[in-house]
Amino acid sequence: MNKSKIFGSMLIIAGTTIGAGMLALPLAASGLGFGIASVIMLLIWSLMTYTALLMIEVHQHAPIDATLHTLAHKLLGRKGQVIASFSMMFLFYALCAAYIAGGGEQMHSKLTSWFGLDLPMQAGAIIFTLLIGAVVAIGTRSVDLINRSLFSLKLIALVVMLFLLLPHVSVENLVELPVHQGLVLASLPVIFTSFGFHGSIPSVVRYLGKDTKALRWIIVVGSSLPLMVYVLWMLASQGVLTQQELMASQSLNGFIGSLSRMLENPMIASAVSIFADLALATSFLGVSLGLFDFIADLLKRSAKPSHRLQVGLVTFLPPLGFALFYPQGFITALGYAAFALVILAVFLPVAMVAVQRKQLGLEGYQVKGGNLGLAAATLAGVLIISVQLMQMFNLLPSVG
Repeated sequence: MNKSKIFGSMLIIAGTTIGAGMLALPLAASGLGFGIASVIMLLIWSLMTYTALLMIEVHQHAPIDATLHTLAHKLLGRKGQVIASFSMMFLFYALCAAYIAGGGEQMHSKLTSWFGLDLPMQAGAIIFTLLIGAVVAIGTRSVDLINRSLFSLKLIALVVMLFLLLPHVSVENLVELPVHQGLVLASLPVIFTSFGFHGSIPSVVRYLGKDTKALRWIIVVGSSLPLMVYVLWMLASQGVLTQQELMASQSLNGFIGSLSRMLENPMIASAVSIFADLALATSFLGVSLGLFDFIADLLKRSAKPSHRLQVGLVTFLPPLGFALFYPQGFITALGYAAFALVILAVFLPVAMVAVQRKQLGLEGYQVKGGNLGLAAATLAGVLIISVQLMQMFNLLPSVG
C-alpha cells in the first residue's frame, strides 16, 4: 500500500474532525474541569472510532465507490436510505447554521473594531454568508483552491495559539471539579459533534481501496490526532481561565475577550481570533459545498448559472435565517447537529453491521465486541439524543 496515500488519508480524517467544532469545546465544557472534560472526550473518541470501524466492516462487502446512501439502501432498504438522506441534510443545515452564527459574530467584531462601523449583529452573518456562498456557488475548484490556503494558515495559527497559551496554564485551574453535575451530561452533544468524521469514510475507501488492515490503521490514528489536539486545546483554555471566567464568556467573542483580559497580551487574543476565523471559514466551506451538491442532485439542477443561484438560495437561506434570529446560537446549533450525527455515525453503522452479520455470518473482518459492543454504542447514542431533548425542555442546564 502506498504510504503517501495512507498518510494523506489520515490527514483527511483528522482535517475533517478538527474544525470549528473545536472552538466550542472550552465553552461546552466550561463547568466541568479539565479532568472530567478529558475523560468525556476519550469516551466519545472511543465511541466514534468504534462506529467508524463498523463502517469499514460494512464497506468490505460493498462496491468500492459505495456511499452511505448506497449502503443504507442495500442493507436497510428504502426506509433506511430515506432516514440516511434526511439525517444528512439535517446535519448539513445545522452545521451551516452554527458556522454562520459563529462566523457572523466574528465578522461583526472585525467590522466594529477595525472599521468603526456601527452595524447590527445580523449584518456580520449576512456578509459572512455572502462571501462563503459566492465561493461555493462558483464551483468546487474555487472551494478547493481557497480551502488549501486557509487550511495551511489554520494549522500555523493553531500551533502559534497553543505555543502562546500553554506557558500560562495554572495547575489550580486544571484540578477544578464540575460546578454542577448536570453539566457533565449537558456537554455531551456538543463534544460529540466535535468528533464527527464519518462522512469522509466512503471517500477514503474509494481512494485507498478495500485494504481493511490499512483502513483500520487510518481510522484509529487519524481520529487520535484530533483527540490529542483537543486535549492540548482544553489544557490551554481551561488552564488559563477559571471555570467562572469560562462560564461567563459563553460566546466566541466573549471567550477571546476573556483570554485577552486575563493575560494582558493582545497577541494571544489575535492568535485565537485568527484561528477561530480560519476554522469557521474552512468548516463552513466544506460543509456548505457538501450541502450545495446534495441539494443540486436532489433538485436535479445543472451547472447553469441560474440553476446554481437557485441551489445557492436553498442552501444558504435556511441556516442564515437561524443565525439572524439567534446571532449567538453557535453552540446551540452544534447541539442540534448531534441529533443527525447520532443517526449517521452511530445508529446507521450499528444497524447495517447487525444486518450484514446476520446475512454473512463470520465472513471477513469483524470489529471486536460482538452484540455487546453494538448494544453499548446504541445506548450511548440514545443517551446523547436524550440529553439534547432534556436541554430543549429545560430539564438539564444548557451550555452556550
